[in-house]
Amino acid sequence: MRRLIFATQKLDPGDPVLAATVPMVRALAARVDEVVVLCDSAVPGVVPANVTVREFGASTQAQRGAKFVAALVRELRPRPLGVVVHMVPLYAVLAAPVVRPLGIPLVLWYTHWKGHAVVRAAEKLSTAVISVDRRSFPLASRKVHAIGHGIDLSEFACAEPLGANDGLRALVLGRYSPAKGIETIVRAAALAGVHVELHGSDAEFEDYKRGLERLALDVGADVALGGPVARADLPALFARSDVLVNNMRAGAPDKVVYEAAASCVPVLASNPVFDDLLPEELRFDRDDPAMLAERLRSLDRRRRPELREVVVARHSVDHWADGVLATVRRP
Repeated sequence: MRRLIFATQKLDPGDPVLAATVPMVRALAARVDEVVVLCDSAVPGVVPANVTVREFGASTQAQRGAKFVAALVRELRPRPLGVVVHMVPLYAVLAAPVVRPLGIPLVLWYTHWKGHAVVRAAEKLSTAVISVDRRSFPLASRKVHAIGHGIDLSEFACAEPLGANDGLRALVLGRYSPAKGIETIVRAAALAGVHVELHGSDAEFEDYKRGLERLALDVGADVALGGPVARADLPALFARSDVLVNNMRAGAPDKVVYEAAASCVPVLASNPVFDDLLPEELRFDRDDPAMLAERLRSLDRRRRPELREVVVARHSVDHWADGVLATVRRP
């Protein structure tokens, strides 16, 4: 029996940040006999019948860790193909003493710019590391395998073109965090005379959001700062936008860039990791609002089916699931 253990934070198709985990689990379940998901919490009924969900939620991190390890131990018989840890390096650190002595592969999926001590420990203890690109894992390591992102193409169709006579409508999605480089976007919007609709969330950075509101007033930018959006609302946002702008710092390729590309919406991005997706005219230097303003002014607003073709070929959830299993099975 082909079993796979998948450890993640939560299964919730309505979560603004983690909803994409659900189609990832579904894609893995289509390729094995059983997937066992170990998670802090889960919405019932969102995964196929061959997925077993074990929740280990608790009030403290120590209690969650202990319950996670206990749940993992109980699921090691029958022997699984491997244990895949999704975006939580601490789970890999906790799992390693249990699974590595048994010769069970331990694979960490991680795509972020933070390379803190727990990430370093997880890299050393894991059998392999998988990420969107070698550059989307913050440490230099021979264990890293680039498998692309996992975009559920069934959720995103090519958006209908907008009227060419209307003013350019730019969209920004993501947390209100300095790592997102939103100041550059606000300044560029003022220079280009472009309306920007921004949706973000993160209570930790409320002061940063208020600073963006003051900056927009100071520079005369037409920017609407909104709250988080449900994943189900993304297609409608893409449909009413001419372009997605993304200025995330290097090392963390935001999933929303691939989702917009899957919707055939032009994307302007600064992260070098998008060089396999975006041509030169759709990229800009991260700290250069004048360059971004020029890109906005000169943008060809037509929908871009060629961007969707790249996502289909390299970043679909099916391509991702094949990459996960190939890495688990790699000697």
